[in-house]
Amino acid sequence: MTKILVTNDDGVLAPGIKALAKALRHEKDTEVIVVAPGQEQSSSSHSITLDRPLRINKVSKNIYAVEGTPVDSVFMGVWAILKEKPDFIFSGINRGGNLGEDLHYSGTVSAAVEGGIMGIPSVAISQLGANKFNYDKSAAMAVKVYRMLKKHPLPEGLILNVNVPQKADLKKISVTKTGKRDYGGKFIENRDPRGDSYYWIGGNQYKFEDIKNSDCNAIVAGNVSITPIRVDMTAKTYISKMKKWI
Repeated sequence: MTKILVTNDDGVLAPGIKALAKALRHEKDTEVIVVAPGQEQSSSSHSITLDRPLRINKVSKNIYAVEGTPVDSVFMGVWAILKEKPDFIFSGINRGGNLGEDLHYSGTVSAAVEGGIMGIPSVAISQLGANKFNYDKSAAMAVKVYRMLKKHPLPEGLILNVNVPQKADLKKISVTKTGKRDYGGKFIENRDPRGDSYYWIGGNQYKFEDIKNSDCNAIVAGNVSITPIRVDMTAKTYISKMKKWI
């Protein structure tokens, strides 16, 4: 029996995670356990909770809500609930893409990275859309990736970041590198009734650099983007150069 831990950063009751879990449960000889934040944790990156206790609430059979971040959910799912490493971790389906620099902020991607740190084959999957999200194709893509990984195991320390465009043809898949988005450093300033300023961070989510073979370019072309990401961020080719500085 193949055990799959499913998590996300949109919350345990989000429609994306429900579609993902349902699709994977239909696979033969699989057991799907959902462990995800009780509340939305978008853009929580790789944060873990150390300043308060973590509580786990059982929602229903094989579905658990963690009062913490996506990475907390993976940690507690593996060590407190399963008490062993699952065969796979799937994180998503995220409501919105995770392209370019999004990888550094995304709770969805960070949950998969935590799986990679643990040596578990892990996948982050995200759905793009203009506020109209249908997760069926992304769920089907997740199943396609799952079947692929059963035949071609990932090397330890490597995860996959999958982005599915709104009108996806699942036969059009690009293996990509991380692109570069430009949010423009924008923010919105408002004032409360006392005249004090407060701010919202935001910007143009659709502006990016035209980089050949990037995830951004693949999505604009209407292709599914799959980017292999290493957990080890060491710039190995730079080590010998730095040694000469010292």
